Amino acid sequence: MAVTLDHTDAIVVVDELGDGMRRITVQPKCNKFLPCSNWDTHYSLDMIDLMLETAGLWIVDAIMHEENPLYVPLEIKWEVLSYIDDKDLDGCRLLDFGSGGGSSSIVLSRIAPSATVVGVELREDFVRISRRIAEFYGVSDRVHFHISPSPRQLPPDLGQFDFIFLSAVYEHLLPGERAQLMPLLWSHLKTGGILFLNQTPHRWFPVEHHTTGLPLVNYLPDGLTAVCARTFSKRMEGDETWETLLRKGIRGATHGGVLAELNRDGRKALSLQPKRFGANDHIELWYRYSNTLQPTALRKLAMWGMEALKKATGMTLTPYISLAIRKIA
Repeated sequence: MAVTLDHTDAIVVVDELGDGMRRITVQPKCNKFLPCSNWDTHYSLDMIDLMLETAGLWIVDAIMHEENPLYVPLEIKWEVLSYIDDKDLDGCRLLDFGSGGGSSSIVLSRIAPSATVVGVELREDFVRISRRIAEFYGVSDRVHFHISPSPRQLPPDLGQFDFIFLSAVYEHLLPGERAQLMPLLWSHLKTGGILFLNQTPHRWFPVEHHTTGLPLVNYLPDGLTAVCARTFSKRMEGDETWETLLRKGIRGATHGGVLAELNRDGRKALSLQPKRFGANDHIELWYRYSNTLQPTALRKLAMWGMEALKKATGMTLTPYISLAIRKIA
């Protein structure tokens, strides 16, 4: 039996497969980019309907983030567990800042079943969905979600955390928000704790692959970058302001820039190197993680080029940055 759900951007057909499984098929109504159009899920029909309200055309991608082992679970393995041992998370308090639809918080709760996970998100509809997902999996007693009062503030009475996670979040913060939120988050991290910042595009990578997909715009002035984005990127509507582009994540970050932001006003931060799964530095981490998804000889050549650049200039230039920063003070 199939059920059809209607959305502004798509028609979603849900087929019952038996054993609690359902197949989702997305039929777009518009000519927009769609990374994946079908997926077999164990989400209930009412959960799928709720996800459709906010994810819309991207509902399959949203569900896959949590269910597909090659999405968030693999990301956390490489971007978090390459720096620490699994047992380091036991009994800890974890803050998932910018938790979105809750997929990363749920996956963290599986990796660390004795930990308390707190997700913080600006959008109320995302928080509502995240809480429903936590209830669906029966983990709402130790996975909690809170609404941020504003882009520059945190909810009150959060307490202290052993680990803080910013996954695919930092690039979406405006410059003023970065300057204000990073010290604020740091104040909620216990001394000796670790802040993980990953899945943020490198500010100086030759291709701005996150927002526009255009080459070389990372080296252009802001105004010219905005013109190129509106004119040449197929991902744009054509009327985006510069602030809108910043919010979409057009300007990433660098390892040194994030560290410099934290190492001021009496704060002391130490950048850690990966130590597990055969990765001994950030370039090897990028190579091994991305090669797990799609092995290619070209990627190995790229790794050699990155290593040569690092040796010559000291710069680590990977498509995305991955940081584990320990709080010294």
